[in-house]
Amino acid sequence: MASPFWQARDFLFCGVCGTLLTFDSVRSASCPLCGFKRKAKEIEGKETRYTVTAEDIQRELKMDPFEEVLVRRPVTSKPCPKCNHSKAEYYSRQVSN
Repeated sequence: MASPFWQARDFLFCGVCGTLLTFDSVRSASCPLCGFKRKAKEIEGKETRYTVTAEDIQRELKMDPFEEVLVRRPVTSKPCPKCNHSKAEYYSRQVSN
């Protein structure tokens, strides 16, 4: 009989209460809350991946999403030396000796 989807996916969590299992020994993992046990062979060789995005963190912390800031550079009416366009954007850098 095939395992229910939640058991196949959440092998590191208690099948009764959902708490993260802890390894008591090399043979088994148990739930610290309700005592549910799972054999280590059921967990062995399985891999868990978890991805966190900036949006996930913002949502968890109840932060407003960041707004992209449009950078506006100064424009000169001199032709661009690379493409010969009539206007060119520029920026300046300070160089120290």
